Amino acid sequence: MYDCTRHHIGITVDALEVMVDFYTETLNIDVLTRFSVDGEEFATAVDVPDAHAEFVHLDIGNGRLELVSYTPSETQQTSTELNASGTTHIGVTVSDIDEMYASLPGNVKTVSPPQTTDTGTRVCFLRDPESNLVELLSI
Repeated sequence: MYDCTRHHIGITVDALEVMVDFYTETLNIDVLTRFSVDGEEFATAVDVPDAHAEFVHLDIGNGRLELVSYTPSETQQTSTELNASGTTHIGVTVSDIDEMYASLPGNVKTVSPPQTTDTGTRVCFLRDPESNLVELLSI
C-alpha cells in the first residue's frame, strides 16, 4: 500500500511572467521557488521532444500552484466553459471575498460577482490572463 498526498496543481502557460504577476499581484500569492528543467529524461517524462521548461511554484497554503512554460510550446487550448468535461479550475480561499472582488483591477475578467450558494459558501469565478478559471471562495 502507498500513500498519496497533495504536492501541486500545475498550469501550462504561454506568458510566464504575466501569469506570475497576476497570481502574485492580483491574488497576493507568494512565489516559493523558480527553476528550469531540460534534458532527455525530462523530455521523455513529459513526452515533448527536446523539452525545456521554466517553472514557478506559488504558495497556496497547503499545496503549490505550479506555473510552467515549455519550449517548444503548443498553443492548442481546450474548452474554457466550466461545464465542459476536462475543464479545470483553481480554487482559492480568501478571507473576505467581497473585499477581494472589489479590489480586482478593471482588466480582470470575472464570471459573476460573489454569490452565496445554498451551502452557505460565497463564491465567484474569474479568469487569469490566459483564461484559466480561478474560483474564489469564502467559507
